[in-house]
Amino acid sequence: MAERAQQAVFWSDDSSVCAPLAHGEDVAAHFHDYGQLRYAASGALVTTTEAGTWVAPGNRITWVPPFCVHTSRAHGRTEVHVLPVPAGLSERLPPEPSVFTASALLREAYLAMSGDHEPAAGERGRLLLAVIGAELMRAPLEPLRLPEPCDPRLRAVTDLLREDPALPATLAELGHRTGSSERTLSRLFGGELSMSFHQWRTLLRVQCALLELGDGASVTDTAVRLGWANPGSFIKAFTDLVGQTPGQYRSAARADHD
Repeated sequence: MAERAQQAVFWSDDSSVCAPLAHGEDVAAHFHDYGQLRYAASGALVTTTEAGTWVAPGNRITWVPPFCVHTSRAHGRTEVHVLPVPAGLSERLPPEPSVFTASALLREAYLAMSGDHEPAAGERGRLLLAVIGAELMRAPLEPLRLPEPCDPRLRAVTDLLREDPALPATLAELGHRTGSSERTLSRLFGGELSMSFHQWRTLLRVQCALLELGDGASVTDTAVRLGWANPGSFIKAFTDLVGQTPGQYRSAARADHD
């Protein structure tokens, strides 16, 4: 997962992001004075802001609003296509970072415009941008935002879980390791992150599962590696959050990369 954005700098362009990123490579904290769409034609891109973490495999497009400080991390060799978004379209998109499910039409229009560096002011650019805007307006919005804690006691726990999402420790055990009581941590999860410890850990594991399934891992192997007691419980948790079974998601993700 990507690290939190710190000491952000202003970037006027993204030439350094457009080059392929190696697995695990980070893009430092920065922001722009324009909105930005980011699509991983290969690999997957993990985007983190102070509000949360979003995972975007090859069938997802990430939206970052103007002046939003963000970091990124590549999963697999990741070829990122970045598209600056004109103000007119930015105003129609969410005010917070988001991930959209990309249709085939959206992907092709996006790649045509970003890959060819098609100017938005030209006739072809305007047509492509109109297609992109129309498809984004109807694209399903990915609900899997993993909220980021600010309280250091809570962050100590979530850092342990990020290091090992399969960690079976209870909240009481994690509290003992980090020097906080179970009651305090439970209150912090609900008050700061608006979810329980169990919900946060499940969401973390599902985000990790998106990456593993996108790489072609089997449903059973993914369930075991990420700490579920059995594939059935993994399938239910994944389906409840993603809206499709892990098998369906894996098949669609692999087809997108073929």
